[in-house]
This record gives sequence, C-alpha cells and structure tokens, in this order.
Amino acid sequence: MDLLDSPAEADFRARLRAWLRDNVPAEPEPAALADRWPGMRAFQKKMYEGGWVALSWPKEYGGQGLGPMEEAILSEELGRTNAPTTIPVSHLGRPILSHGTEEQRRRYLPPLLSGDEIWCQGFSEPGAGSDLASLRTKAVRDGDDYVITGHKTWTSLGAYADYCLLLARTDDAAPRHRGISAFILPLDLPGVEVRPIVLANGDEEFAEIHLDGARVPAANMLGAPTDGWKIAMEVVSYERGAVDIGYQAKFEHAFAELVTELADRRDDPAVLRRIGRIAANLEVLRMHSLRSLSARVAGGAPGPESSIDKLLMTEVEQHLMGASLELLRDRRAHPRSEWFDRYLYGRAGSIYGGSAQIQKNILAQRVLGLPREPQA
Repeated sequence: MDLLDSPAEADFRARLRAWLRDNVPAEPEPAALADRWPGMRAFQKKMYEGGWVALSWPKEYGGQGLGPMEEAILSEELGRTNAPTTIPVSHLGRPILSHGTEEQRRRYLPPLLSGDEIWCQGFSEPGAGSDLASLRTKAVRDGDDYVITGHKTWTSLGAYADYCLLLARTDDAAPRHRGISAFILPLDLPGVEVRPIVLANGDEEFAEIHLDGARVPAANMLGAPTDGWKIAMEVVSYERGAVDIGYQAKFEHAFAELVTELADRRDDPAVLRRIGRIAANLEVLRMHSLRSLSARVAGGAPGPESSIDKLLMTEVEQHLMGASLELLRDRRAHPRSEWFDRYLYGRAGSIYGGSAQIQKNILAQRVLGLPREPQA
C-alpha cells in the first residue's frame, strides 16, 4: 500500500490547509461541552458551506463525490489545528444514504451534514447495551403510524438533538435479531421525553429518552420492516472507525498539546519513554485506519474488522490521557482542568460503542471464525 499522497491528494491537502488557516478560530475551544457547543455548530456549518463535509458522499445529498482518502486527509489536518470539535454526522447519515428513500435522503441529509439539524443514536437501553439484540422498546403499527413505547439511555448528544435514529422491536415472534426496525424519530413529538445525564466531568453529553406512546408516521421507518439489525451493524461499523468520527484527529491534536506542554522536559528519559509509546500507539492506529480505508477505496464498506479500530482507539485514548495526568500532575492535571476532563471521558472508552469484550468476541467469531463458547 502506497502511503504517500498522490498528486491529486497533495493538491487537496494544500487547499485544505489554506482553508483551515483562514477559518479555524484563533482561540482554543472551551473544555465544557455546553460552552463549546455553539462554536461546534458554527464551525460545522462553515465546513459544510466550504465543501469539507461528507467528502465521499454523492453531491446530490450534500457530499463532495470524493473518496475515503480525502476523508482521512481531512481528519489528519483537523488534528494539526486548533479547530473546534466536529459534530459526528457520518455514521448516522450513512444508513439514511444507503437505506433511505429518495425523499428521506433529500429531506434529512443536507441539514444533518450542515449542523442545522442535530441527530442522535437511540440504540442502547437499560439491560440492552452491548447486547443490543435484547432491546425491549416496541413499535406497534396503528393505521398510518407506529406507536412506540420504551426507554433508551446513554444517547450521545441526546440533549442537543432534533432527531433520533431509533431502534424498536416490531415483531415479537421473529428471532431477536430479525424483529427490529429502524425509525427516524423527531424528538419534539408528544410522548417523547429527553432527560440529560450529567457525567463525572460535568458535561451533559448523554441523555435518556423515554417513549410513552409516541406516534411516529410509518413513512419514518428507515429501510424495510425488520431491517433494524442490519442498519445498526452498518452504523456501528462506521462509528468504530477512528477517521469516520474524527477520533484520530482528536488524539493527534491532544498529543501535540501534550508534547508542547512538556517541551522543557525533553531531556527526561521517563518523559521520552512515555511520549515515545504514545507516538507509537498513535502511528499504529493511523496505519490501521489507512489500511481500513484502502479497502473502502476499492469499493468495500467497513465490516467486523472495524472492531480492531475500536480496540486501538480505546488503548490510545486511555494511555494518552492517563500519561497526561502523570506527566502534568504539577501543572494542569488537577480536577476541572481540561486534561482531567479528557481523562475522565477516556475511561469510558472500554464501554461506549460496544465494550472491549464485545469487540473481541466479534473479532473471534466473525473475523477469525472461532466457535462460540458453549453456554452453561
């Protein structure tokens, strides 16, 4: 695999760098999500209007008609700037792009990409997090509507969202993986209540969604009835990609900050060892992301091997943030500092997006072909 930019990719990178120089705010974004949210939305809209969002998507739905390599370059270059955190849109828009009707694509995708409408992902439930197939939220057909009752939790950006990509069981008689459907749920409907969850760092990044007889038009079903599991697997495959959700850029930017903070200790062997290990882990993540992208350039889509990305992302994040607390303990790594907030968030990496145990099971069974462990 050739890891050097082609002439066209080099030109794209140069144009992107010039645009970022002119458009990235000079001041760093605030640490608290509530304080940085307006800037995140404003920068998302600016990137969309500049043609830097959904680079590999068709132009008719708000994309640029380019490829995965341009998306990787975008992620790398964002990581080298002081750009506001980007709003994760790709993994939620992909199923609309691939399973939505033409009307759904044209209605929902452009405002999702621009940040004019915010989306969240209604998958996890109490008792149905990593074991998603055991979800109990139900959708019952009633004329032209589905009546939905249930409870979702750990919904990322739920407190800020306008729409939710919701999974609900529509067929109790079918095997549990096949009786699930996906819906486009407006969060302002009667019978929908969103309750923010305050995290250890004080952010309200997650929320619970309570559904008490919410009526959703049947036209808001995404894909065919019982396509929900297939759609869910597509979402999480993109969600676990470091490039797709901008995690690679976030880690590279944080690492650059850490190296700058420790510039006066560059002769300390203990510091150099920790920095070297982080740099090696970041490079492994970057190279594996490029390997995954090369398959997509050839026309593929992410599959179960994306669980490797998720495990690598978790290792990089937790080691990077843990090292920051140790190496900066006499400076900024105190409670309520930005580094401490990042550390607290990184501890959840072993759980969100599918726990580490689930990722290893996926790799064992679906990539390596190993048998399931016999049930007691």
